[in-house]
Amino acid sequence: MILTRLVALSLGCAALGACVGSPGPVGNAAVPQPAKPVVLDAYLGTWYEYGRYEAPFQKGCEGVTAEYARRGDGRISVVNSCYQDSLSGEFRQSTGKAKLVEGSEGAKLKVSFFGPFYGDYWVLDRGEPDADGRYPWSIVGEPSGRYLWMLTRDPRPDAALRARLEARVRDLGYDWSLVRLTQQPPP
Repeated sequence: MILTRLVALSLGCAALGACVGSPGPVGNAAVPQPAKPVVLDAYLGTWYEYGRYEAPFQKGCEGVTAEYARRGDGRISVVNSCYQDSLSGEFRQSTGKAKLVEGSEGAKLKVSFFGPFYGDYWVLDRGEPDADGRYPWSIVGEPSGRYLWMLTRDPRPDAALRARLEARVRDLGYDWSLVRLTQQPPP
């Protein structure tokens, strides 16, 4: 229930410009358009959150994952999970749906976790497909510059990928000092 509210508020805040509680600071006043097209099949599957801009609706979430899958109606199933306040905290899960934005080459989605409200989800950049045909990392944002997520396929990316993500986030114009790294459970 809390994670449902977290995700719903995040997307609702981004889409409607209003929020219960105070949104985080603007970490990028000039959010760029996505850098590359996104092939949906290469994006589907499980992602681990490496880091994010902390926001009231996601406060205290650790062990964050996102699972994307095709739905029978042509939309995308989105299942977000986290542990509240610590890796041993209460498990939270929220299920939503997404749809591709026409003309965005697959890099922009609209995501909803409640009602008719959809929020922006922009894949600002992503790695080249690996041997399995999946993108190994992605950087996600939205137009307000208040929200940022770094996602990887590995719960603990190696030093080279961590450095690459930080450099790319900075190159995209985001304030790295606002990034909160996410704890993931041990192997």
